[in-house]
Amino acid sequence: MLYLIWLYVAFFAVFTAIHLYASYRKKDSLRGPTKMVILLAILGMYLEWAHYQGADPSVFVVFALITSWLGDVLLIPKGVKWFTAGGISFWISHFLFIFAYIESGIVFSRINPIVAVAIALVYAITVVILFSKLKAHLPKPLFYPMFLYLLTNGAMNVFAWFRLLSGSCTLLGGILTGIGALMFFISDSSLFFVRFDKNSKIKSHFLVMLTYSLGEFLIVLGLMFLMI
Repeated sequence: MLYLIWLYVAFFAVFTAIHLYASYRKKDSLRGPTKMVILLAILGMYLEWAHYQGADPSVFVVFALITSWLGDVLLIPKGVKWFTAGGISFWISHFLFIFAYIESGIVFSRINPIVAVAIALVYAITVVILFSKLKAHLPKPLFYPMFLYLLTNGAMNVFAWFRLLSGSCTLLGGILTGIGALMFFISDSSLFFVRFDKNSKIKSHFLVMLTYSLGEFLIVLGLMFLMI
């Protein structure tokens, strides 16, 4: 039913707003419970939209959201082990989103190779610059795993833009997913500074969760256009 889709959107908006308030005010007791609802609301929205359209939901999208939700839960406790476990879950979600983009019908022959390489280089160079600034603050065992993780996020972004450039989706759907992927990249980059750089100008999880929540929402919203 269409009203159920809007109900999930409302849940997403309300719990995201509460969580952002808690992040800004650094109220950890409120951040945890609200954080666990955000991705579930997006998943419910996606599944209900598929049901409403009489279409089969993408297994890749569903499991990308589930692994993202699991990453959210694992990142709630403090400690390197929890951070690593959450990172692995999110790392898997990036691959699943890449598979979802490819499944949506990317036609690589339609993409200008120079443009494709340029987009990939922008993300790769950005990751290198970010980690040159983070190197002094990261635990040595985590440096290369985190570097690989953010490169994977960058690859997820690159494939999101490939989806748009190849014309395998509607213009609006491609733009929404591309912007959402970029927000996810900004979120992860911000998180690294919040967690490990005590001198960072980013002191709270507000920016991290604002870009993450909107990023996941826009990625999925863009993919929902495939079912129309």
